[in-house]
Amino acid sequence: MFSYYSNLCTEVYDLTKPVGHSVGGDIEYYLDRLRSCSGRILEAAVGSGRMLIPLLEAGLLVDGIDYSPAMLASCRKRCEERNLRPMLYEGELQNLALPHKYDAIIIPTGSFCLLDNRQESINALKCFYEHLTPGGRIIIDLILPDRMEVGTTSTSTFPFPSGDVITVEDKLVEFSMIDQYSVSYLKYEKWREGSLIQSELQRFALRWYGNEEFKLVLENIGFSDIVVSSDYTHGKQPAEGNQIFTFEAVRK
Repeated sequence: MFSYYSNLCTEVYDLTKPVGHSVGGDIEYYLDRLRSCSGRILEAAVGSGRMLIPLLEAGLLVDGIDYSPAMLASCRKRCEERNLRPMLYEGELQNLALPHKYDAIIIPTGSFCLLDNRQESINALKCFYEHLTPGGRIIIDLILPDRMEVGTTSTSTFPFPSGDVITVEDKLVEFSMIDQYSVSYLKYEKWREGSLIQSELQRFALRWYGNEEFKLVLENIGFSDIVVSSDYTHGKQPAEGNQIFTFEAVRK
């Protein structure tokens, strides 16, 4: 019934998040935090390469992994256009089994919250731990929900240079403050000269964590030296729910 970051979603993503497009200063922040890395870095949930490519062009050795074939295809195309040949893998983060160890594993822009099953998200963190070199770091962005009332709907319109238009209807269908998750249905429709030519329905689920809760999760797995920052200012303590929280932690 549902697509998962499929073709229309990828088209919108590529239009609104071009390579090098910084979201609130995230690319600059990650470049600064990773500058000292001399070994391999893994970007988990790499998408279509918005951040991966600037990291590569800065001289860092970065691999990528994503669950979406459409996103990976776009990422490969964008990399090839720039004569970049990173290792890109298709797979689930909760079942991560790659041939390399990494000095750093990163998940920008809240993509970790897309692991809406709590046990799967913990399994992913355990996999990250096992894929890090001793002293290696994770850097993970987390977000909190911005809507709570089930049934609220918004519609966005994205015109393309070709003349095609993609509309996206976003309807919140589930929300649980107790269980800390939300589910929206995203309906993508592509229009050409007034006729609907393609559509996709995506289940968009998020699971969120409190700051102290996530620290405890990381500590229980074995991470240490945990630092929480907000709005891409290292060490700046979070103060508002609409901020992006960035966790950095070290494998012992």
